[in-house]
Amino acid sequence: MATSNGQYFPKDVKIRDGRTATLRLMGANDKARMLDFARALPQDDLLFLRTDITDPQIIEDWIKNLEKGTTITTIAEIHGDLAAYASLHLNEARWTRRVGEIRVNTGFAYRSVGLGRRLVSEVFEIGRRHGLKKMTAMMTPDQTGARAVFEKLGFQVEAILADWVEDRRGQPRDLLVMSHDLEGFSDHLTA
Repeated sequence: MATSNGQYFPKDVKIRDGRTATLRLMGANDKARMLDFARALPQDDLLFLRTDITDPQIIEDWIKNLEKGTTITTIAEIHGDLAAYASLHLNEARWTRRVGEIRVNTGFAYRSVGLGRRLVSEVFEIGRRHGLKKMTAMMTPDQTGARAVFEKLGFQVEAILADWVEDRRGQPRDLLVMSHDLEGFSDHLTA
């Protein structure tokens, strides 16, 4: 089925360990599955998320954003399990409407097999079809693994903002902002 952004979903893709992942767009019927996915994440992963995706109301708000079109989320399923997701958050402000934010999370059992990279590639293509020129990713400097992954994908540090965010424990943290230009982007992310 073709979506409004020109992508064809669902689609099957092979990942590095030989398994097949089915990629599709998230919808309202995925609320319970996304809650289960979030609640199975390691506590360290949850500590730094922008929103508490273990909270049913947050998932409801996410679904409302999907329906409004301000968020597009691609999920990956392997053998019926929700294995990972990548979201593109579109900015409604006129002066930043050409910049999208990407958020990616992979279940613990599905890491290091290229699944996150594949989802990022899908989100980049969706962003290009929406006329975006730049993609951003935000994290704390403590998230060295996430930073390394985004650097491998070609993201570069734009800024570090001191004490800009607060973690789930109420502790102030710096915010690391990384970006990647979509101009000249190719499918090198799927390799």
